[in-house]
Amino acid sequence: MLENEKYDAAYYLAGYAVECALKACIAKQTKRFDFPDKRIVDKSHVHNLKDLLSVSGLKQLHQQESEGDAEFEANWRVVTDWSQHHRYQLGHSAAEARDLYAAITGRKHGILTWLKKQW
Repeated sequence: MLENEKYDAAYYLAGYAVECALKACIAKQTKRFDFPDKRIVDKSHVHNLKDLLSVSGLKQLHQQESEGDAEFEANWRVVTDWSQHHRYQLGHSAAEARDLYAAITGRKHGILTWLKKQW
């Protein structure tokens, strides 16, 4: 999307990838053949990344990472500016889309990079 200058779609889908990754962390809490806890299921039916982080059980680890890594914390702030409502908003700049993508995918300080380590 970025390469094809579809900045609105790139912005929305990049943030959605973080939402899906957090939901994967939540889903991983349920073991195979177990029935998921209804409270956790209900709390995970949101798009808010901060809320999903709490439900994922990773909030304390996230806080520790943020306190020890200023770049990671800055990336988290960029990522949490995203919301599902961006799906319907037009006018995201190339810089906004690239900044969000970089905050998510950065090799050392990226949010998705960190989430993958938690799986």
